[in-house]
Amino acid sequence: MTHPTLIEIQQAAERIKPYIHRTPVFTSSSLNHMVQADLFFKCENFQKVGAFKFRGACNAVFSLSESEARRGVATHSSGNHAAALALAAQRRGIPAFIVMPKTAPEVKKAAVAGYGGKIVFCEPTLAAREATLAKIVEETGATFIHPYNDPRVIAGQGTATLELLAEVPELDIIMTPVGGGGLLSGTAIVASELSPTTQVIGTEPEGADDAYRSLQEGRIVPSIQPHTIADGLLTSLGDLTFAILQKYVQKIVTVSEKAIITGMRHVWERMKIIIEPSAAVPVGALFERKIDFTGKRIGIILSGGNVDLDRLPWRS
Repeated sequence: MTHPTLIEIQQAAERIKPYIHRTPVFTSSSLNHMVQADLFFKCENFQKVGAFKFRGACNAVFSLSESEARRGVATHSSGNHAAALALAAQRRGIPAFIVMPKTAPEVKKAAVAGYGGKIVFCEPTLAAREATLAKIVEETGATFIHPYNDPRVIAGQGTATLELLAEVPELDIIMTPVGGGGLLSGTAIVASELSPTTQVIGTEPEGADDAYRSLQEGRIVPSIQPHTIADGLLTSLGDLTFAILQKYVQKIVTVSEKAIITGMRHVWERMKIIIEPSAAVPVGALFERKIDFTGKRIGIILSGGNVDLDRLPWRS
């Protein structure tokens, strides 16, 4: 499995253009002043399904041949990828089989069902999810779409950075959160080709720092019992995303829970937009000054805005 090229990411951008939102880039003078840098926020919290995940799912679904598409697509997910794949499949008029743990939040079950996904529930273990998915794929012939370790998905995620660099060239740094690594991989490939002087930095919670440790040790360190409010960043890297990060990403920095919450709250209060904890991780890295950002032009991809409003992290 080889990683997508810039040309394939550009092709993905054309393929998904009729279906996605071209999300805005926001600035904030108050946040600029706080970190003494020029910040440019790519607002994927305004993307369909509320997250960048729709880009990758959409590219994967619309890359399928007619014969493949007729049999549908399948995945196991309890998060944004489940909703993204269900909506992308709905747009193409094909079935999406989504394996979800019984314990998934009701709001996420409702979202997947609302987009037309055919949900199959399983026990809340990885073994149960994989076994249930394998059975569905065998019975239906549906194509498995991995949430991040898939070249088509990575190409789709990279389109956010194509848009960012077209609107805001000559960035010194681009920062994204990293969980499975699909967004960071696509970002890094695009930046390496279109803006090679731009430093690409991944940001990760201290309590879920497997990507940081993986790059340090030169091997995939699995995410075991991660502990963070950034629930979109709990997964381990895949072999494809790990290889891309090794080649193209300059650094991964880790961020405390306190800084994640502070960053999330500041964006809500100062910019008047809703972001989820995972999207606040790069903002937290700015506040903790893990590297010297002074005077730099920094692009930040705000990965999503799906938040349980009854469980805000700053509420006691």
